[in-house]
Amino acid sequence: MDLKRLQHILDAASAKRLLVIGDLMLDEFVWGNVSRISPEAPVPVVEVERESSYPGGAANVARNLRGFTNSVTMLGVIGADQAGEKLTKLLQEEGISPEGLFTDPNVSTIVKTRIIAQRQQVVRFDRDHRAAPGSGRSDIVTRARKLVQEADAVLIEDYGKGFLDQLLVDEVIRAAKESGTIVTCDPNPKNPLEWTGVDTIKPNRSEAFAAAGIPLTPPVHPVEKDKALMEVGRLLLQRWQAGALLITLSEQGMMLFRPEDPPYHTPTRAREIFDVSGAGDTSISLYTLGIASGAEPDEAAELANHAAGIVVGKLGTATCSKGELVESFRNNAGL
Repeated sequence: MDLKRLQHILDAASAKRLLVIGDLMLDEFVWGNVSRISPEAPVPVVEVERESSYPGGAANVARNLRGFTNSVTMLGVIGADQAGEKLTKLLQEEGISPEGLFTDPNVSTIVKTRIIAQRQQVVRFDRDHRAAPGSGRSDIVTRARKLVQEADAVLIEDYGKGFLDQLLVDEVIRAAKESGTIVTCDPNPKNPLEWTGVDTIKPNRSEAFAAAGIPLTPPVHPVEKDKALMEVGRLLLQRWQAGALLITLSEQGMMLFRPEDPPYHTPTRAREIFDVSGAGDTSISLYTLGIASGAEPDEAAELANHAAGIVVGKLGTATCSKGELVESFRNNAGL
């Protein structure tokens, strides 16, 4: 894809309305330095310099989209707690509509706290309470249908934390078909839902093998010779009846499977890898935005791949900008 075509897609993206549905989290980072080992136990002592917080989980997907379009709405559940209030405020500061946020006093907002020292993650603390919303479920489905009908594309992000169930997914897909809205999803093998009718499904390699029921095998180079991966792609396309299947392959890039076309491989664009946190969120975000903006599936895969290559070169739950994306294409085109 040349720069003129890229700019055309990005210009179209700015007017698109995106809805993100999924498990919400708050990502916290404690940044510091290590200069000694604790006398109390053989562990590093981190001298804290600063702290930061970002929308996490499905909210990070919304944050990735916000850099490219003015209209992003989040649908999910938070707890009636300080973390939920903080997450709501962060979303609003990012310009993400909270119209689809539900507060449930029976759940606690999921919080992931990462300790970073010398550009390395030392440890992560998870306050992870898997609990599906209860009494307000019908309200969520009703709101979901309304928001789907107002969107150009819907992205379902499943972290397996309990928010998504088959009823909600089926209603979202049904509403999308009624309104002609694009639907993509990032599935989770811990929450085995049926995704029939989704336009594109994006698992990573291990998730794809798990979903297909095939034992995970080591990657093969070149990736086009990976017979196990090709079989996984064939089986999942058949099972999910999806328009496309995009499997992210870490250092091997991504492989796009479609029913009537040969597999399309786009190699990794990453130059340096500091932190893979959120790379999958970035991939599905840019792919979905690309499809909604008129890109062909292989073009959208290229967008996703370049964007993922940018964010893994940053520390923390990172995003990429339009300028960084254009520069990545320019560098790889040798322009």
